[in-house]
Amino acid sequence: MPKPASDWITLREASDIFAAANIAISRDTLARWAKSGKLQSLRPGRLIYVRRAQVRSMLTPKRRGVPIEQLQPGLFEDWDG
Repeated sequence: MPKPASDWITLREASDIFAAANIAISRDTLARWAKSGKLQSLRPGRLIYVRRAQVRSMLTPKRRGVPIEQLQPGLFEDWDG
């Protein structure tokens, strides 16, 4: 069977990427995420492949700020900073 393109990696390789970031994610968990659609995947035979970029993007912290327009007026009026 031909090897898939390099942007597709096995669950073992995906697990290794998480382990390198000091995050313990098992191949079973990755397989469940692939089956549920949380990870885009393909399965040409017995192995499941996921996108390398998608795995790496899961390691990138998401920005969780509140825009200044959504702050309550007067929230910081008593603050002496």
